Amino acid sequence: MTRPSLALTLSLTLGAALMSKPARADVLAAVQAQDHAALAAALSQGSPVDARNAQGQTALLVATWANDIESARQLIAAGADVNAKDDIQDSAFLVAGAHGRIEILRMTIAQGANLASTNRYGGTAIIPAAEKGHPEAVSILIEAGADVDHINNLGWTALLEAVILSDGGPLHQDIVKRLLQGGADPSIPDREGVTALEHAKRRGFADMVKLLQ
Repeated sequence: MTRPSLALTLSLTLGAALMSKPARADVLAAVQAQDHAALAAALSQGSPVDARNAQGQTALLVATWANDIESARQLIAAGADVNAKDDIQDSAFLVAGAHGRIEILRMTIAQGANLASTNRYGGTAIIPAAEKGHPEAVSILIEAGADVDHINNLGWTALLEAVILSDGGPLHQDIVKRLLQGGADPSIPDREGVTALEHAKRRGFADMVKLLQ
């Protein structure tokens, strides 16, 4: 019987050793599976907290899109970068604000979120929060010190978007009220020189008109 060569023996031995050694848990995979125990294990083993997927999203950004509060909590506690942006300039902070992920938004702000950070449209978190109908997020951002009169690449403020891109209903009326109470300037016009009040009049948003006058 032919004896195996030394090289083959070493190769087989090394392969067996590698197979017997448990693979280090992966942060991104754990977050994608929303497996909180696996995430804790991955973080304890030193797996990179800001691992990214093919779209450049960090594990924290993936958790934020899923509104996975527990994963976000673990990642932020481990030092995840709340301002890290993906390939389309979204960050965990910006997404949390824009889409009303309230608990995660609070955590990102407490972790030092950059309130002046902007998305691909040149808007801070408060602008899409106002447009998409998230009054609590708007208030949280105002209280944190966000610039209520920031103007995005379209020439719109949060107040303008709350009028122009809404149906004028109670939800956006509430947002307009919160913005005004937070110091938003209703006299700032869009690039055509039209103010939020004039837009509200043109759209027949009588309740908004009352708020803005």
